[in-house]
Amino acid sequence: MALVAPSLQIKLKKNRQLLPRGGGGNRGGASNRFLITVTVLGSAGPIRFLVNEGEVVTTVISTALKSYAREGRLPVLGSDFNNFLLYSGSDALSPWESIDSRGKRNFVLCKKEGVVDEPASQMLGRKGSGSWRTWLNKSLSFRISSH
Repeated sequence: MALVAPSLQIKLKKNRQLLPRGGGGNRGGASNRFLITVTVLGSAGPIRFLVNEGEVVTTVISTALKSYAREGRLPVLGSDFNNFLLYSGSDALSPWESIDSRGKRNFVLCKKEGVVDEPASQMLGRKGSGSWRTWLNKSLSFRISSH
């Protein structure tokens, strides 16, 4: 019989409680999960994460945007899933369509045409009081005069 430290015994008990009953696996009405790859147009590389079978496209878009932001990727996309389309091949998926309805695992996330981010538009001077040139001049003059 192996000796186990008390702190490790507590961790093992907690982990066993998290496992589904009946010997593990996917029993007891738990949904199947599968790995998908979402390539964000204009980003360096794809995002990979697990989704539940039958998950709707809007939830997948929202999860992809959260993962993208959490990783600090550029360009900044925002968090409104209504501003994006998810493509499977050359077809845009319906927002309420099930992610597994086409049997695909690779997707492309694109911003809808005509959608402008609020922070970016304010920085560029399309909305708000200042322009990006004013901001840049103020930043440079502060740095030059502070030396």
